Amino acid sequence: MIDLRHRAADARELMDDPDCDVDALELTYGHFATVNAAVSDIGGIFADEIAPRAMGRSASRPVRVLDIGTGGADLPRALLTRAARAGLPLEVVAIDPDPRAIGWARTQALPPGLDLREATTADLVAAGERFDVVLSNHVVHHLDARELGALFADSEALLAPGGVAAHHDLARSRLGYVGYDLGMRVLYPTLFRGSLLHVDGLISIRRSHTPRELRHALPPGWSVRHYRVPWRLVIRHERPHE
Repeated sequence: MIDLRHRAADARELMDDPDCDVDALELTYGHFATVNAAVSDIGGIFADEIAPRAMGRSASRPVRVLDIGTGGADLPRALLTRAARAGLPLEVVAIDPDPRAIGWARTQALPPGLDLREATTADLVAAGERFDVVLSNHVVHHLDARELGALFADSEALLAPGGVAAHHDLARSRLGYVGYDLGMRVLYPTLFRGSLLHVDGLISIRRSHTPRELRHALPPGWSVRHYRVPWRLVIRHERPHE
């Protein structure tokens, strides 16, 4: 039995190893869209954070979104698809410091409004960029305490007046761990074979936080709560209008 009472901060996902198997990594990027469609409630993210800010905007003034740690860029693709169907103006800058991720994402079809960059949040802060919505999905559990503090500080610096930062992640729980393990035992041999999804997904859950743990690490003005289901959480900050 895995002890989930404490965060496994020293566990490392295979995909974070610069020398991990490239074929397995690229298979994993390719499957992220399927997994995130099932577990990340992308429709909820769009409805909560983006659609309210896009209503009444003209095509010349789209909602500007930053996706941090985009990986295979499945989240911005899904958000842009929803915006196009709803007739809402949206542009997404998707960043990742890992050249493997951005390199793979650039081999896929790029929808209108998607700007892929091999960059960090610090690079964007230095360039004076501003966004209406700053997002991340499944990034927080990868970070150590210093990196987490930098994420919060950079997110605040990157927000335009009236903007929101929303960092979505797993919430460590026995239910989430067992459910994911059982699901992967069924689906991995047929759908996800050769990828890192089963092993890394379980490590991700072990590395993830609980809302109570994160409350001690949040700067003033930030909040954390479970997001719709017990095995997910969202960390939010809203910048007032000026």
